[in-house]
Amino acid sequence: MNRRKSNFFARVTLALALTSTLAGIASAAGSLDELLEQTRSARDHEAKLNQEREAKFVAEHDKQAAMISAARAALAEQKSRSTSLQNAFDSNEKKLAEMQTQLEARAGNLGEMFGVVRQVANDFSAVVNNSIISAQYPGRSEFVTKLAQSKNLPSMQDLERFWFELQREMTETGKVVKYKTKVISPKGVLGDATVTRVGPFSATTDGQYLNYLPSQGLLAIMARQPGSKFEVPASNVESLSKGYTEGVLDPTRGILLTIYSQRPNIIERIQRGEAVGYIIILVGTVGALLAIYQLFYLSAVRSKVKNQLKFINDPGTDNPLGRVLATFKGDKEKLEQAAEVVELRISEAVLKEVPPLERFQSFLRLCVAAGPLLGLIGTVVGMIITFQSITESGSSDPKLMASGISQAMIATVLGLSIAIPLLFMNAWLSSLSKSIVQVLDEQSAGLLAQRLESKSNA
Repeated sequence: MNRRKSNFFARVTLALALTSTLAGIASAAGSLDELLEQTRSARDHEAKLNQEREAKFVAEHDKQAAMISAARAALAEQKSRSTSLQNAFDSNEKKLAEMQTQLEARAGNLGEMFGVVRQVANDFSAVVNNSIISAQYPGRSEFVTKLAQSKNLPSMQDLERFWFELQREMTETGKVVKYKTKVISPKGVLGDATVTRVGPFSATTDGQYLNYLPSQGLLAIMARQPGSKFEVPASNVESLSKGYTEGVLDPTRGILLTIYSQRPNIIERIQRGEAVGYIIILVGTVGALLAIYQLFYLSAVRSKVKNQLKFINDPGTDNPLGRVLATFKGDKEKLEQAAEVVELRISEAVLKEVPPLERFQSFLRLCVAAGPLLGLIGTVVGMIITFQSITESGSSDPKLMASGISQAMIATVLGLSIAIPLLFMNAWLSSLSKSIVQVLDEQSAGLLAQRLESKSNA
């Protein structure tokens, strides 16, 4: 049907073309014979063109039919292949399920063993990841973590290495070893260092303690060391070649050392006391200096007084007793005066010597009383800061309150720290001065008794 339509349209086209050609020939021909000849030539030419067109159309039509046939054949082939693959996939799925069931049946207790291995590896990974031994033997942390997270049965090589790592951790726990490795300085610079490791408990280099960084697998020098109390034993362990020496072990594997290193030293504690703390220290320092000066003065005076007692009839002017005795010795006019007058003169001489002996004691008593009061002021200021931080933050976080409470406690401690020593110092000075004054009173009373006895004999 399509071919008939195509022929019809071709004939219509040919007729139109023939009509136009005849019209052109008729206009160009000079006679009827020439017109007939030209018409025959044109018809032959048009017939030839039509044959070529029809042949081309038939060829194109055959080619398209061949392409459609090829496409239909390819489609059928792909459908057949798809069916074959789907059947193979279903067959493989069925076979895989059968093999999985067979594997689980044959595995038997291996599944339980795999669960135990994963559990032990999971527990051991927490130890390995934070153990300083891992810095000496890198790579084992990744292995244990991978084994703990694996969902497949471990191979014999993995089981043997896991057993080896467990054994090595136990063996290295009881060793003190030295080895060279990379160490991160407090400034973040990576350099070579000789590390002394005491089991999994501590690691040091040049007397400085090290922390293990699990994320980098390296050791780092602690930015803040725990102090000479711990650094000296560390140096002793490093320098020891054989035998025994005193050392430091951290059973928490670095946690306690880190906490201890964060403790403030004396200067930092004083700085936390702020202005009140500095005032307390100033008062205590002044009182201590005056007390020490007076202590040396009274000690020298007491020594001179003791020497003077040995030479009672030869008074000197370099000690209080000698000056009191020299008031009447050798002066007949004073000795002949009335007993009441002599007693008053002796009391006057003794009273002149008392102020130098008792100086600074009133100020020391003031310092003893002022120290706790100044500490109380610091305590109140610290508590005000604490409540202010609670009000500003709206929470009772201990870290926010720590600063104010620390200032309060430091001020109290500083106040008591100056009051208690100055209290004992003042009592000591008072005892020394009273003992010297007592000697002066005894000797002056003896001088007065001698005067009265000599006068009654006369």
